[in-house]
Amino acid sequence: MEFLNTVIIGTGSYTPKKIIKNEEFLNQDFFSEDHKIIQAPGEEIIEKFQAITGIEERRYADDNMNTSDLAGFAAEKALKDADIDPETLDYIILAHNFGDVHKGNFQSDLLPNMASRVKHFLQIKNPNCIAYDILFGCPGWIQAFLQAHSYINSGMAKRILVIGAETLSRVNDKYDRDSMIFADGAGAAVIEAQESNEKKGLLSFSVRTDTYKEAFYLYAGKSTNPYINQDIRYIKMFGRKIYEYSLINVPLAMKLSLDRSGYDIKDLKKIIIHQANEKMDDAMVHRFYKLYGMHKKMPKDIMPMSINKLGNSSVATIPTLYDDILKNIYPKHQINEGDLIMFASVGSGMNINSIVYKL
Repeated sequence: MEFLNTVIIGTGSYTPKKIIKNEEFLNQDFFSEDHKIIQAPGEEIIEKFQAITGIEERRYADDNMNTSDLAGFAAEKALKDADIDPETLDYIILAHNFGDVHKGNFQSDLLPNMASRVKHFLQIKNPNCIAYDILFGCPGWIQAFLQAHSYINSGMAKRILVIGAETLSRVNDKYDRDSMIFADGAGAAVIEAQESNEKKGLLSFSVRTDTYKEAFYLYAGKSTNPYINQDIRYIKMFGRKIYEYSLINVPLAMKLSLDRSGYDIKDLKKIIIHQANEKMDDAMVHRFYKLYGMHKKMPKDIMPMSINKLGNSSVATIPTLYDDILKNIYPKHQINEGDLIMFASVGSGMNINSIVYKL
């Protein structure tokens, strides 16, 4: 029996060189949601922040680089890894949330769209290579992957470049403690249709969007500092609400995707989860195993983490982490042919998605 598989044939990522350690926020004035300055010492604020998020440092893009630049660099690496002619791409799908935000300017630049900019960066001449963006919050790269899968299954495409890129450092409010979470980066993968007598690649998935109460858990809002321009909007979030929502709903979505695959939870080799918050990610994966009665037997190294050094770069966290694992950046987290893994994410929307993938 022949299967039409959706397979990753190459990966690449770009991690900015500029390292911003927690210590750089020691003398930063932070304000609470009610616009009152937080009187706690900087050491105490950072200690609590690191204990919750696991973040020690994060990466920011160079001042002369934008989201589309990072995406282009990651795309180049993925194409080189796949060893294909870029002119053979049918689609370029780029997931982001804020477009190009030039340093010192809070306005999003989205004309042309990011995918078109990357196609131009790659100097692809083929007019049948269709380039477009998607906005799906932090789960955007997974959703772009699912769209690629749909194109392949419908016969509309055979080879697709899927990218996740963001420069959250350009849209965060430095007077808000949450700003320390956010980072910049880009990750990409070349997805290809392959026929074989074995089912592999993307096996199953689940997706959900909750907006009835949850639509504005992440939103664009004013600075917490009342003494600066209140017309500018920054990325804001209700952290506690997101945490509670995620702990309930992400494990359910993960379980649904795994159940649809037909595999047992013990078959999972790795869970590549969005690097949102170390404490939250750990709690979600524990709850996932609890749904199978295994919360006390969760494998020790099932969930690779990069947030401690790279921060939360939204749509870029999953493809970047996956690429780094394949490139042996995390030696204890080996992934080999035949292994079963899961991708999962949660973010603005609120959106959740999960993929079960067999190498």
